[in-house]
Amino acid sequence: MTDQPHADLDFIRDTSPEALSVFYEIQRKRPGCRKLIDVFDLSEGMLETVKAGIRRHYPQAGEREVFLRAVASRVSRELMIRAYGWDPAAHE
Repeated sequence: MTDQPHADLDFIRDTSPEALSVFYEIQRKRPGCRKLIDVFDLSEGMLETVKAGIRRHYPQAGEREVFLRAVASRVSRELMIRAYGWDPAAHE
């Protein structure tokens, strides 16, 4: 890993090189299990954000439908049918 960020990472463009170096050093020292926990936390947060949008679009939907619609936004129709027995095309 280099200390140079990828040019497309907008979230760090306003961060000084010194601050980025400190951030990268802290990340290098963090245990892998802690990083993995962060990944799961971020994933959970994204799922909740998607579900909130679905609730606004489909206020009549129950929690199961909200969940299914959220998952369907990330996986194929075929997998939705196979895994959940729910066809997103039938619920448009």
